[in-house]
Parts: sequence; structure tokens; C-alpha cells
Amino acid sequence: MDEKNTAEADQLLQPGLDEEKSSSCPNSLPQPSRARSFIFKTSVLAVVLLLFTFANIYIFRKDLPCLTNGTFMPWTNHSLPNDHGLGDKYVLGVGKADITGPVVEINMMGYADPKQVGTGLRQRLYSRAFIVGDIDRPEDRFVYLVLDTQSGDTAVRYGILEELKKLGSEYHVYGHHNTAVTGTHSHAGPGGWLNYLLPQITSKGFDHQSYRAIVDGAVLSIQRAHSSLGPGYLSVGKTKLFGANINRSLYAYLANPEQERSKYNTSSEDDGSVEKDLTLLKFKRASDLKNIGVLTWFPVHGTSMLGNNTLIAGDNKGVAAYLFEQRMRTSDTAAENFVAGFSQANVGDTSPNVGGAWCEDGSGQMCSFENSTCSDGRSQKCHARGPFFRVKDNGASSCFEIGRRQAEPAVKLYHDLEASPTPIRGSWVKSFHTFHNMANFTFHLPNGSLAHTCPAALGYSFAAGTSDGPGAFDFTQHDGGPDNTSPVWRVVRHLLKEPSPAQQLCHGAKPILLDVGEITTPYQWTPNIVDVQVFRVGQLLIIVSPGEATTMAGRRWKEAVSLSAKSLFKTSSSSPESDPRVDVEEPVVVIGGPANSYTHYIATEEEYAVQRYEGASTLYGPHTLAAYINVTLEYLPFLDETSPPVRHGDGPLPPDNTNASLSFISPVVRDGTPFFKSFGDVLADVKKVVPYRRGDVVRARFVGANPRNNLALEGTYAAVAQLGKDGAWRRVRDDGDWALVFHWERVSDVMATSEVEIEWETGEEDESGVYRLEYYGDARSLGGKISSYSGRSGVFTLV
Repeated sequence: MDEKNTAEADQLLQPGLDEEKSSSCPNSLPQPSRARSFIFKTSVLAVVLLLFTFANIYIFRKDLPCLTNGTFMPWTNHSLPNDHGLGDKYVLGVGKADITGPVVEINMMGYADPKQVGTGLRQRLYSRAFIVGDIDRPEDRFVYLVLDTQSGDTAVRYGILEELKKLGSEYHVYGHHNTAVTGTHSHAGPGGWLNYLLPQITSKGFDHQSYRAIVDGAVLSIQRAHSSLGPGYLSVGKTKLFGANINRSLYAYLANPEQERSKYNTSSEDDGSVEKDLTLLKFKRASDLKNIGVLTWFPVHGTSMLGNNTLIAGDNKGVAAYLFEQRMRTSDTAAENFVAGFSQANVGDTSPNVGGAWCEDGSGQMCSFENSTCSDGRSQKCHARGPFFRVKDNGASSCFEIGRRQAEPAVKLYHDLEASPTPIRGSWVKSFHTFHNMANFTFHLPNGSLAHTCPAALGYSFAAGTSDGPGAFDFTQHDGGPDNTSPVWRVVRHLLKEPSPAQQLCHGAKPILLDVGEITTPYQWTPNIVDVQVFRVGQLLIIVSPGEATTMAGRRWKEAVSLSAKSLFKTSSSSPESDPRVDVEEPVVVIGGPANSYTHYIATEEEYAVQRYEGASTLYGPHTLAAYINVTLEYLPFLDETSPPVRHGDGPLPPDNTNASLSFISPVVRDGTPFFKSFGDVLADVKKVVPYRRGDVVRARFVGANPRNNLALEGTYAAVAQLGKDGAWRRVRDDGDWALVFHWERVSDVMATSEVEIEWETGEEDESGVYRLEYYGDARSLGGKISSYSGRSGVFTLV
């Protein structure tokens, strides 16, 4: 963004205005001095010219909307140059920042396996922020965050909003009603940052370092988006994306009415069991018509990196964003610092492991269709297969491939929209958010019958896991329950909280294993108070879901919003020339999440009755989806163009357990080195004589220290440097690159020694030349002092 637009953004958001600015809109026109009689004849012409000039200035300026204290806003001048058929103007901004938490010694979030503890970094994690505002009423705006995390979270969201308030009055425009904190649902990130006790159990409690990395990085991404605000255009499109997702609970999906399913069964490639549409929203700034970012929605689980992976990564969504942003670096259509957000959609029953679920017991058989078990009647040997499942790299190759399969169609759609845009039209930008207590909520279904939700509870099939990540012990999907599992679990359930008859009756088909919504010791285990939120810009509506809606659940939610929006929003485009390709009364509805909190799954009533993993994890009973739809439609009128930005109270507030949470995570005490060695010394060097060929893996091993001493946010632990023709070294890779891998290993607990290995997986895109590997670390002394150091490999050649 150029200096002129930055200045305009600052001016627009100023909380106060000085006297000089307050006179910039005319109140009365200056009058020329009355000429003396002896020069009257010679002054007449000058007076006429002056009056003519001031009159023209007045006519021009009176058409510019003025603030109450007199300062005009240049963004609201509708006489700006022709929109080039790009639709209405909005206030747009994008930003990106590092949120990589501790990459070692912290349990990873997603698979709920206490043995899955971080040992290094495959790819840095980021927050990507997208701001959309009304150009006439800039207080009407929203910010949509895409975090490379398992989900959004209550504590994280509280932390983000609290830090934004500290930045000053210009950031007070961001609040509960217009801030969405979504996660890509990666299962390869560090844990320890969630608000409620249940997900904290496997991570040994709450980790403030992990939490602060996400909060601070998210805030920084918003700051960068906010500082880049300027006028621009939005366009939206869809494309079919095949080979990147399948339905991992097809047995439950088939319980939905056949007539409903048939609407989505369109071809042999698309049987409707998962959504194949990728929706892309393109951000283009008006000043030079460069694109500053894209925001996409497509449903596929972040489980390409398997449960035995211990390297931190953004999973397939992180790969897709990385590849898209890399492509834009060399595109003439993209601005510098282009940001690509790959958000989730109705992800609940999807899987990236498109090869299906197979029994890893030597039988060569697929897992049971009904309950995902193998010949022993258990689920532990049932594993889903990605496109490169034969490569023994803990899912990394399959992860990259599924990311590529999302990025490439998205890039093509981007260029299609560049050539033939489908504009977002309608100057309105609206949002609503409410907190809603799902425990014992009573409401009417569309057919008039009364329905209830229940305090949160998880069923026996929840503990069975899925083919993406099987659970432990003897739990199975679909037919799990107290009669088919060890009696030990009945004892465990009783020790925690025996569900009352009323609670069991409310949850219907779900045999309750964990009555988590009614356990408050030492603090709440899962949320009962949920976030319900929707954003609107023009004809686009974004449902921000706190849970993982299944394929059909998401469709029903979107369809209900679309039908209601058609009747509520009887509006037309503010542009003088309408685009025949755009019907502003035909909403484009997407769903994004899991966001703001984590409420596990949202299945349809029919899928719930089957009680596979997704149904057993639908917290609030069989009417969970209907309740979300009911509350959404109740507040949807607040998205009408005439609604003010502040509309209603936020409802009952969920607890913030940030400072109340338990933690049994050991701190870093000190770092040591082997005898006669220093931090950063090379222990195993690269090949210095024989050149490497592209496709080879280059490795070097160093004396290391614990990476938890410094998260290196916005920095790097590892780098590849290339020797230039001028004799200077320049960095060509860092640990944000997928191909550069950082491994850490504890060698001795007693001596507090550790080693670091850096791997560079070279590829065809890498230039021939002379290189070296670089390592950056920080060591802690027994007294707590942290000192930085670095190490370098020997020089090697790539041919």
C-alpha cells in the first residue's frame, strides 16, 4: 500500500481531529475584499474569477461526505475512477504473522495422544488476517482470522480482543461481534493453549508460552492488516476440487434421507458424500489493481500428518497456503506480501486420506464399513491411507500432495477471476455474534414441535477415534457402549460424573461416556456456552461455526441461511451499472471453522442416531444442529443494510480459564554441552567433496539447546544460505519452507545436553550453486540467563 493510502487510513481512523483538519469541509465561502473605488474597474474581473473558483470548489467539496467535525473521507468519494467492472468498493486489508509455539517437549493438539510430543519443526505456523469494511461507514467491518491451529478457542479469542484494546482507540472497532478466530484444524501443532480442561489433559495442562505465541501472532497479523487498509474490490468464485477429500463416516452419511442425498450426487466423480466446491474470495486494491490476498473455503481434515508425526506443521492447509503464496511472489497480478488463507468448511466427516481405511494387520482387507474395526474386532489397526501412504515419512508426502491438490485449482480459479471477475456487490458490510447457552435450550423446530438441547456430553464412540486416528482400548464406532466395552469404563464414568436419567434421556441414542458439560471441577471440561456468528459483505454470507459440521449438517445450515437471507435482504447493488452475472438477491453462503471456541462436532439428527465418532462427539444432543440453525436465523436480520454496527448484548459470557488452568509442564531448567564442545558446534557435517544432486537430502548435526528458550517468532531456527557471485552469503531458505526440516533430540537429561539436525530436501526448483546450512539457537544457563548462538555447516555444492 502506498504512503498516500496509508495516510488516508490513518486519517479515517483518527479518534480526534485537530483544528486545522476541522476546517477542511466548507462552512462558508471566503469573500473577496471590497475594492476601493479608485481601482474598482480593474478589480471587477478578479472578483468574478475568484467567486467562480470558490463556487466550483464548493460544488465539488459538498459532494464529499464529511464527518461531524468537518473532516472529509476520501474513501467515500463515489466519483473515483471507473470500477473496471469490478463491483463496489470496500475497505480491505490483509496481514500475516508467525504463531509457532514450542516445537519440542509439548504434546501436540489434535489426536489426543499423550505420547505424541513435539521433536522439531516441519513448517512454521501462521495467523492470516482478512479485514473487510464498508467504505462509507468504516465502523461496519469484520476481521476473519485463519490460524494454523486445531481450532479457534475461547481463551485465545479473549486474549486477542484484550490485546487489541491495548493498542488504542483506533482498534476498538474490533470486538466480539466482528472478530472471527478460525483454525485450519491442523493436527500437527503444539497443544496446551485451549480454554477447557478436557483438551488440556493430554498436554499436561495449560502452557502459557504456547498460548502467548498464538495470541501475540494473531494480534500482529491484525495490526498488519489494519495498517494496510485501503479501498479495493472483492470477487468470488467456485471450482470443483477432486482427489483431496473423502467421507470417512460414509455409513453415517448414508443415514440421511436418500432424497436429500440425491440432490448432491451429480456424477461418478462427485457422489455428494463430501463437498467438492472450493470457494475463493479475492481481494484487489483499487490504487493499482494489484491483488493483496485470497481467502478460500474447502472441507478436508488436517490429518494428513499422521498420529506418529512429531514435527510441527500446518498440515495440508498450511501447505496449500504456502504454495499459493510462493506462486504469487512471481505473479505480476499480486502485490508484495500477498496473503493466502485456506480456511476450513463443513469438515466434520471428511478425510484427506483418500485411499480409504485399511486394516494394517497383514490381511489386505478394508476396515469394517459400519464400525471401522478389523478382524480382531478392535479399531487400533484400522488406518486411513493418504496418496503416498507407502512412503514411511509419517504422512509428510501425502500432506504435501493434498496441499498441492488444493493450491493448484485455487490458483487457476484466481486467474479465472482475474480475467472474468464475479464481483461482490452491495456496499453493506455487516456482522453479528452472540454467546448462547446450549445446556437445556428449548426452541421450536420448523415443523412446530418443541426441541431441547442438553448439557455437553461425549459418547462411547468418541473414545474409538476415527480411521484418521484410532482411539485406544476396546472402544468401537457405531456399536460402542457400556455393554460392548470393559466394565472398567463404567467405573471411570461413575468416578467422574454419572449422567442423570434426565441427561441420558436428553442425549437419546448416545450412551454417555463422559458427562463433560456437568463437570466443573476443577473448572469446566468443555463449553456449554457457544459462539454463534455470521459475517456479510454484499451477497456473501460467512457462517462462523464453533464446531466441526459434517457434510450434510453444513449443507442444511447454509441452505437455511440462504433461504432466510433471500426473504430478508431485498436489496440491490449500489453500483450505477448492474452486472448481469450477479444477482444480489442470490446469496453466496460459506461455512468456516472450527472457530472462536471448540465445540467438537455438529452432526445431523440422522447421523447422530448412528453414533459413529462424529455423532458421539456432537455435544448437545440430537438437536444440536437444529439449535445452531435456530439461533443463527434469529439474529440474521441484524445483517440487514440498515442495522447499526452495535446491535445487541453478547449473552452469557463463557469463562476465561487462562489464569485458572492447571499445568504440569516442566520448564526448561538449563542447557549443557558435551565436554570440549560449544553450542552450535558441528557434530556431523555435510559432504564437502562430493556434490549433491537436486533431489538429495542434505544433513548436518549440531550441538543444540532447547528451542523453548526462544520461539524465534518472525525468525528461524534453520536456514540455507547460498554463496553469491559477489562473494556474499544470502539466505534462500528458512524453517518456514516445507523443504527445510528442523529436528531436536534430548541426549542426556542429567547433563541437559541436546542435538539438532537440519535437513534440506533439495528439489528441481533449487539453483545449482554453493551452499551452507545455518543453525540459530538460544541456551539457558542454570541461573536463567539466555544467550544466543549460531552454527554453520561446511560449504557444499548442489548440481
